[in-house]
Amino acid sequence: MLKSILSQSWKRGAHMLREGTSAPALLTCWSQFHSGQVLSSSRSFFGVEDFVDEDNSRPYTYKKEKRSKNPHKHISFKQRTIAYMEPFTLDVFISKRFVSASLTHRSTCRQVAVAGTNSKDIKAMLKSRSDIPACLAVGRFLSERAKEADVYTCTYTPRERDKFEGKIRAVVQSLIDNGINVKLYLD
Repeated sequence: MLKSILSQSWKRGAHMLREGTSAPALLTCWSQFHSGQVLSSSRSFFGVEDFVDEDNSRPYTYKKEKRSKNPHKHISFKQRTIAYMEPFTLDVFISKRFVSASLTHRSTCRQVAVAGTNSKDIKAMLKSRSDIPACLAVGRFLSERAKEADVYTCTYTPRERDKFEGKIRAVVQSLIDNGINVKLYLD
């Protein structure tokens, strides 16, 4: 296919050369090959401004999305199967005003159980929404909702900025105490 496109565009360019004009011959070859529009610019030869896409939105030399440095990179068996062997992950978010935690299914990205100190049932029985007793209450409610959804095991990997201590540890410990098996991945 490339050979036929090149031969057709070269014939048109050669035809233009016979007539005595050399500059349009080159532009004819290139415009046929790239199927773009020829922009008349005296100073550019193969630059970005020579050819534009069919919809005139951007030049054909626009930067494409970033590719992997190694497309043939080996992915281990554990990396491929961990989402199915340990499908539920625990996500804990703690701010200055409230605490929330959720259990999410890795493959389908659906939240199975959610608990937070902003919900009405927990908010009414707490003095403060962001202290250690609030974290313990969130863990207790999350474990009850997880058992209703038939989830008894999950994994937890802290975020880079989080340390496994204090309030986060209280939520995880409350889950463990209430019957949910939590597997920790600490680096």
